[in-house]
Amino acid sequence: MPKIARELSALEVSRLTAPGLVAVGVVPGLQLQITPSGARSWVLRVKVGSKRRDMGLGSYPGTTLAQAREKARHARKEIEQGVDPILRRERAQSALRAEQASEKTFTWCAQQYIDAHGDTWRNPKHRTQWTNTLATYAYPLIGSMLVRDVSQSHILQILGAIWKTKNETASRLRGRLEVVLDWAKTQHYRDGENPARWKGHLDKLLPAPGKVQRVQHHPAVPIDDAATFFAELRQREGIAARALEFVALTAARSGEVRGATWDELDLDAAIWIIPGARMKAEREHRVPLSKAVLALLKALPRIVQPEEPERSEKVADLVFSAPRGGSLSDMALTQVMRRMGQQAVPHGLRSTFRDWCGERTNFPRDLAEQALAHSLADKTEAAYRRGDALEKRRVMMETWAKFLTTPRPTSAAVTPIRKRANALA
Repeated sequence: MPKIARELSALEVSRLTAPGLVAVGVVPGLQLQITPSGARSWVLRVKVGSKRRDMGLGSYPGTTLAQAREKARHARKEIEQGVDPILRRERAQSALRAEQASEKTFTWCAQQYIDAHGDTWRNPKHRTQWTNTLATYAYPLIGSMLVRDVSQSHILQILGAIWKTKNETASRLRGRLEVVLDWAKTQHYRDGENPARWKGHLDKLLPAPGKVQRVQHHPAVPIDDAATFFAELRQREGIAARALEFVALTAARSGEVRGATWDELDLDAAIWIIPGARMKAEREHRVPLSKAVLALLKALPRIVQPEEPERSEKVADLVFSAPRGGSLSDMALTQVMRRMGQQAVPHGLRSTFRDWCGERTNFPRDLAEQALAHSLADKTEAAYRRGDALEKRRVMMETWAKFLTTPRPTSAAVTPIRKRANALA
């Protein structure tokens, strides 16, 4: 049994200044610890099981003498009941730290997911779209909320406002919400079902996208106007006009053309090989080059890009380099069409080509789809198809180029039969 020290009053305790440990009485083992710097705190020196322990009870005067004695009595009572108050407190603090570490906001989780996966996204615009849609529609409501507290009502509130008016945006937003919440669950930041899940969940609460989605096709040049448009385009000056001419002749996507480099082109073999990294389907695509395309390319100035200081290899030379360097923007090609008075957009030229294939030729449908680098919907057929019908497509693209470069015949003057008969009489 430890020796019980003389009971000190609150006034006597306040006058203690000498460094060391001073027993204050009433509760065995309760001492005021004074450091050389003058800091004072309460310590309960007690035996817990077979171990001698020093248990901190708070600083002085934040914890008064009366409060320290009450804490000391409670700790001794717990020890008598077989409880280690120090171990219990350490476990509680550890659980608190673990809980605090798991308290992540939705914005934090979304940013972590984007940072982890953004570099794997092929299109840099995809990262911007992810960030912008979440910032515009999700963050104002749930951004600062703990991700574990995001519920179905929050998801419906976010999506409900735009589900019918901006359904395509809303559908993509829902998918992104689902992915972020799934990521948070695997990181143990939340539990339970994903409130943004569509199948078997939101599909019971919201109309299917196909029921409310308004499909907007890219405006295209009518088939009968294609040759006239192309003839006028050839009269336009500038690299953007030449890039648009290339788009029309190859039926390629604007981004594929704007990013084309000379090392992708084999003018002798009349072929353009687009690497999979630059294709929407992420597969290499070969484009046969018609005579009109070859003539266009041979007339272009070849601008050699300088070596970058931090890189030893030469930067790939763009076929259609912007006046100030780098690739052309999609708007540059769109502006050419607008100056021509066209409502159509560059991507719409692919639709013009597809309409021509289907309505004015006997070329097989799958040949046109291959020219457009469309993925086959039938996975079985896609698995067995090995070739890309390059030479057959070469004939088709040569015919398409001839169609674009051949002016439509003007209607000849017709003399009415009756009028001609009267003239002969």
